[in-house]
Amino acid sequence: MYQSPARCLCSALPALCCAPASASLLPSSRPRASPPVLDPAAPRAAAAAGGPPAPGPSPRTVCSMGNSTSRLYSALAKTLSSSAVSQHQDCLEQPDSARLDPIDPKDLLEECQIVLQKRPPRFQRNFVDLKKNTASNHRPIRVMQWNILAQALGEGKDNFVQCPMEALKWEERKCLILEEILAYKPDILCLQEVDHYFDTFEPLLSRLGYQCTFFPKPWSPCLDVEQNNGPDGCALFFLKDRFELINSANIRLTAMKLKTNQVAIAQTLKCNETGRLFCIAVTHLKARTGWERFRSAQGCDLLQNLKSITQGAKIPLIICGDFNAEPTEEVYREFSNSSLNLNSAYKLLSPDGQSEPPYTTWKIRPSGECRHTLDYIWYSQHALNVNSALGLLTEEQIGPNRLPSFNYPSDHLSLVCDFSFNQDPDRLL
Repeated sequence: MYQSPARCLCSALPALCCAPASASLLPSSRPRASPPVLDPAAPRAAAAAGGPPAPGPSPRTVCSMGNSTSRLYSALAKTLSSSAVSQHQDCLEQPDSARLDPIDPKDLLEECQIVLQKRPPRFQRNFVDLKKNTASNHRPIRVMQWNILAQALGEGKDNFVQCPMEALKWEERKCLILEEILAYKPDILCLQEVDHYFDTFEPLLSRLGYQCTFFPKPWSPCLDVEQNNGPDGCALFFLKDRFELINSANIRLTAMKLKTNQVAIAQTLKCNETGRLFCIAVTHLKARTGWERFRSAQGCDLLQNLKSITQGAKIPLIICGDFNAEPTEEVYREFSNSSLNLNSAYKLLSPDGQSEPPYTTWKIRPSGECRHTLDYIWYSQHALNVNSALGLLTEEQIGPNRLPSFNYPSDHLSLVCDFSFNQDPDRLL
């Protein structure tokens, strides 16, 4: 199995990974060619008005971001080359993030937006208020679920025939991903297909205050792609000022008693504001048609693990994942009918509260157009309320070439929900 190269990343990312707490990476005033822009859509509106974005620099060239004294940009731009990763697979230790300076999210957002100036503006999505007449005595817990599309797969295996390769280059696509995360400010972030954890997401998100966990697939398909950046896997991030980690489990899913290539992370957290415990899990089940029984077996194994972790639903549960399964599949029914008393949060956006969205992924491959509902946020409906959910992109917003695109970095849409604890969870169990 691939081992973390994080300790050696310090030599490749000195400005980001190895700065002592006394060395500021974020000077209080940085010279700019133009004033900061904090509206996610604004810096790219001109490009959208003028038609398709102009061709960008080559994959190993980064466009100018103003004065060279912007050390945060330097850190953001210097992502580790794939060759460096392959040379240091024996490194086991992660950098001590506690010694690194924090990043102001506004500064990071500004840097991302300057990189993306030639791209069309961000899609506008609105939250739908789902609150019932239930009072809450704490701030909502915002959870974000997203399959971000592994870089190696996007460039090498997934064959998005209507997506220009220029739209997939990592130097800009990572900024689109970060911009989406920064725009919605999740308290908990669950990602799939993460193949730039050690050189991008862990160094940056840890300095935004997140505790970070990554569990790679044992035989990641990314490793079959030339110039890959290591294996993809699931990653889970939570804000340390809101939650305390009580327990963490990395789960390699089984099917028919055999270990599989799919994984999950399950963490029990304590909400600092309420003292309440809950479990958050992230997973990514087997893809492709013909593997429905296999996915069903993986789902059963995950549910058995979560029953043990939550003490049979005594601890509230949120499960985020790309299940690679439509609502008609057996694995979906297993989660719907589980003794854990789970509901799918995005069903609440439908008029009757019983129907999933028409799609969470929409792409065009050589075999044709693929529009499916595969991504879900499940929750303990006896213990948790869904206060709001982020609306999906419309067909008009997505456009005829579908996803990914110059506007949107993944073939899957992000899902975001605000949760609160029920005051009397046992009454509904």
